[in-house]
This record gives sequence, structure tokens and C-alpha cells, in this order.
Amino acid sequence: MITLTAGRGSLNSICVYCGSAPGSDPAFHAEAIVAGALIARQGLTLVYGGGKVGLMGAVADAALAAGGKVIGVMPADLVNQEIGHKGLTELRIVNSMHERKWAMAELADGFLCLPGGPGTFEEIFEQWTWALLGFHAKPCGFVNVSGYYDPMRVVVQQMADKAFLDQKYVDMLVYADTSAEVIEAFRAYVPPPPKWGVAPVEQRY
Repeated sequence: MITLTAGRGSLNSICVYCGSAPGSDPAFHAEAIVAGALIARQGLTLVYGGGKVGLMGAVADAALAAGGKVIGVMPADLVNQEIGHKGLTELRIVNSMHERKWAMAELADGFLCLPGGPGTFEEIFEQWTWALLGFHAKPCGFVNVSGYYDPMRVVVQQMADKAFLDQKYVDMLVYADTSAEVIEAFRAYVPPPPKWGVAPVEQRY
């Protein structure tokens, strides 16, 4: 049974997906710092994977330094490997990666994706899938630092071009060069009708 909150019409928290490595381009790290600080300055809660390393650590540290509330969610196995951030407002320890993703989805009103690896892609694509199915009405956006998501955007567009997906579900994704632009777009976001024509999200929860 889907129990995610709808998330339509309000923006109180943002889930950030990003790499547990810093990446090769200094612009990636710089934008992670910008994103964390911006989320905090706008009075939003940062929800993320709970790590202290890579871009994950950078975005959390920046939000905390700006006086923001930061909630991390991490499986116990990863905490035990000492990559959990010990300075967060709250670190929720869960039993599995599936439980982690579910908790982050429930806590967030939108999903902002900075550069990252396969885990980052998997997490944001799951939220996009849930959104187009109508399981939630929360926006998904990519901060396209140094063109990082340009190749992915081509692949996503091909899904519509080859008739695997309606164009409106491609267009529901937000792309921008900066975190500020993505968050601004989130505030104006209007979700498309769910793929299978199910009842409006606010009537499902």
C-alpha cells in the first residue's frame, strides 16, 4: 500500500541525491556547498543519505554551517563502516537501502539531484517513476553542473521519441544549471496527470 504524502503545493524540505565521492570537477563540490547553504537560508530542511564523505558531506556541512536543519537517513551497515555524519540535526538509522529510500521520500517535498554515481541515478529515477505513476506529486530536478546530466537528458528524451513514454513525463523533470534555479522551479511545479489515470494524489492518502 502506498502511503507517501502527496507533497503538492508546499515546499518545506528537499531531499538531495548526490555522490559519496567528490568527483573530478571542482564545480561539483562548489555547487554542493551552494545547494546546502541555499536550502538552509530558505528555511527548508535538508534530507539526504546521511554520509560525511564526498558531495554528500559537503551539502550537509554547508547546510549546517548556515544554521539549517539536516536529517540524514542511513542503513546501520553503512553507519558501522564509519561513513555516517555525526554532526547532523538527526541521523535516522534504518535496516536496509529500501527502507532508507522510503524514509527519505516520505520526509521530502521535492528531490534535487546533484552529480553522482549509480546510486544517485537509481534514487532519482525511482522518485520520477513514482511521480509519473501518481504515487506522489513531488518535483524531481537535476542540477546540471558542467553539463553532467546532458547525456542522460538525451537518453530520457529518447524514451519519448521511441514511444516508451509520453512527452509530458519527460517534461515534468526540472533541469537547470544551478540549485537556486531548480528550487525556484520546484515552487512553481504543477504535476502532470498520472500515467494510468488513477485518482488525484490528494485523494489517495
